[in-house]
Amino acid sequence: MTTAVDSNVLVALWDRDAAVSTAAQSALDNGLKRGALVVSGPVFAELMAAPGRTEAFLTSFFNNTGIDLEFDLEEAIWRLAGRAFQSYATRRWKQRDPGPRRIQADFLIGAHAAYRRYSLLTLDKGLYQGAFPNLLVVTI
Repeated sequence: MTTAVDSNVLVALWDRDAAVSTAAQSALDNGLKRGALVVSGPVFAELMAAPGRTEAFLTSFFNNTGIDLEFDLEEAIWRLAGRAFQSYATRRWKQRDPGPRRIQADFLIGAHAAYRRYSLLTLDKGLYQGAFPNLLVVTI
């Protein structure tokens, strides 16, 4: 089974805390044992936000690790992400949820995995299970 990787897992992989990075590496290794690893375009874009992390670094990292990049997101993924984001926004508004706000990229990441029938490796199980109930969510 192909596993899509959320940006937070790769951030954990690069964490200075050895316990955090080792756990992320182990989860990625386990995902690779099950099949291919991929990241979507939104993950790539999120990862570029860190200071000093360049497009060249990320491209080299993905080429060297064999993690595939899937930049093309078909219309069905955008629509699924939009519906999930709309549902989240409605729940948040009705419940007056003061918790952290989610961004559209989170829903594109989940919709990419759900639509393509991948599992999703993430640190944010609750968000993705709530938004995409049929998605197999794997955590570290």
